[in-house]
Amino acid sequence: MQRDKKIILLITYDNWGFNQYIADALEKKNYEVNHINFYSFRYRYPSFYHKALNFFTKNLGISNLKHIHYNQVILDQIKNIKLIDTSIYIKADFLSKKTIQAVNKKSRQSVLIISDSINRYPKTKNILSLFDKVFSFEKKDCQKYNLRFKTNFIYKTIDSVPEKYTYKVFNISSFDNRYPIIKKIAEVLYDMNIKSKIIIFTSKENGEPYIEFSKKPLSIEENNQLLEESEIMLDVSRNGQEGLSFRVFESLGLKKKLITTNKDIVNYDFYNPDNIFVIENTDDIKIPAAFFETSYVDIPPNILNKYLIKNWVDELVE
Repeated sequence: MQRDKKIILLITYDNWGFNQYIADALEKKNYEVNHINFYSFRYRYPSFYHKALNFFTKNLGISNLKHIHYNQVILDQIKNIKLIDTSIYIKADFLSKKTIQAVNKKSRQSVLIISDSINRYPKTKNILSLFDKVFSFEKKDCQKYNLRFKTNFIYKTIDSVPEKYTYKVFNISSFDNRYPIIKKIAEVLYDMNIKSKIIIFTSKENGEPYIEFSKKPLSIEENNQLLEESEIMLDVSRNGQEGLSFRVFESLGLKKKLITTNKDIVNYDFYNPDNIFVIENTDDIKIPAAFFETSYVDIPPNILNKYLIKNWVDELVE
């Protein structure tokens, strides 16, 4: 008896909710999608002793109780699945080989998507051979480990730009090693009298007039609302990162200009200096005033279409 729909198993750590767009796009193509988002798995330590023990064992590289829990939940959830046409993993570096092999045994093909550099998550090297296809956002990793190059995707588009915006520049980031650069850029924009909305997630207190500190992460809906209210997006790459972030593809889909520290962006087919300003030197940040005064230039549809999520997913399941 022939099945009506092909079955896709999507296993991700979807802390921001972006990977659900992949599931939605596949469902629109008439696939049956089971999305296991292990960010939603909640592990509670049985006691303070277990929490203290896990602190030491995970830092020594012996074991991690949370990771053990994640793997077990995934194994439990696939018990009743007999056949998977394609299993797709995003953020699989702390899944055990046993778990991956158990899923792949039921799968006609397995696909891994690596959204960060392998240098940042070195355990990824240990599982590359377990998959039929491995995609990476990082060109250097593709060359070094013989992986397939793939970018991020556009999950939302608009037909025309608004006549007015609330903010000129928008950025939302976690508090990490990018913060000193974000702070410098925010100060430059402040001195130029450019109205910005720059939000940093942190529990720290803020005394800066040009940055907002937030203890609570924004939902995708809240993020999208601020995107719509902003004319230009700010993108600051992590140290050693060449792969393009979601900020870049949000700007393409929403027809927004972009200020970025990612120098490799000039090598992409959608790059247009009228739309994208690259900060070459973060120690001497100079953004020309003219960049804020000109309008966005539309990208040709034949270039834009291949980054749209509805087309982006095809390569995963073919």
